[in-house]
Amino acid sequence: MQSIYAMHQNGSDNLEKEEKFLFHSIDNIQDLYLTMISSLMEICKKETEFLHKSSLKHLATPAERKPNEKFIKNRIFEILAENNSLSIALETRKIDAWHLHEDYIVLLLNAIKESTFYQEYMNNSSSSFEEDRQLIGDLFMEIIVPNEKLYEFLEDDKLTWIDDIPMVNTHIIKQLRAMKPIEDDNFRVPKVYKDAEDKDFVKDLFRKTVLNEAALAKEFEDKTPNWDSDRIAEVDTIILKMAICEFLKFPSIPVKVTLNEYLELAKEYSTPKSSIFINGILDNLVKELEANKKLIKAGRGLM
Repeated sequence: MQSIYAMHQNGSDNLEKEEKFLFHSIDNIQDLYLTMISSLMEICKKETEFLHKSSLKHLATPAERKPNEKFIKNRIFEILAENNSLSIALETRKIDAWHLHEDYIVLLLNAIKESTFYQEYMNNSSSSFEEDRQLIGDLFMEIIVPNEKLYEFLEDDKLTWIDDIPMVNTHIIKQLRAMKPIEDDNFRVPKVYKDAEDKDFVKDLFRKTVLNEAALAKEFEDKTPNWDSDRIAEVDTIILKMAICEFLKFPSIPVKVTLNEYLELAKEYSTPKSSIFINGILDNLVKELEANKKLIKAGRGLM
């Protein structure tokens, strides 16, 4: 949707160029994921360095000479540090944001050490995997994710990350909550695409919508008698075209799935009343297509 909108705004008709940027921005989602998950690893490293330097001070206190290492020995940090899937992905994608911007790691570490979560954890003499997992999940969700300066940094780093941040963080939180001891080796860096068919769908939906915009627009033009075409928000027209494209050119996608997805897009990106407007048009269009036997769906999960 955003790529098609950008084409309209730029007056571009270079399909290959815009498609290349679309796939590039999707690939960058994994870079965002790796940047966020590696922030935990860098926080652990930074605290380890701090404790070591403090212990070497000439006038170190007893607490500095023999510091409480419970935090840096958290089992979740151990899993992340020793995970092959994560190490390979970080090396392959050349993720090094924190080496260049370690001030953000210091900022996050300080906020963590001031938190109730951290203080209660450090004051508890007992230790368990469940406690370790709970702490890291809480710190990530309550301290790291809401940090405004971190959000601004990510936004400035790559503009396309703005919409991906909530999705990526939600996935990481789910992973952290589901972690098991290191011997189970259950942590995996997620793939951007489920399979080749998943990636093909991105290309097909983009191309089929762009190449058939005029024909797709005709499908809803007579469904808006009280609206001139130039009065309909451009995002709404793009959403309508994409939804109609799925109706007509993607027989394996259930009608209800298409309706739900594009109504959510309208709620997120368009005007407050857009979802009602779009729902009305698509609902009428579905009835018409079914009556004319133009809506042909086949495959699993369509009954």
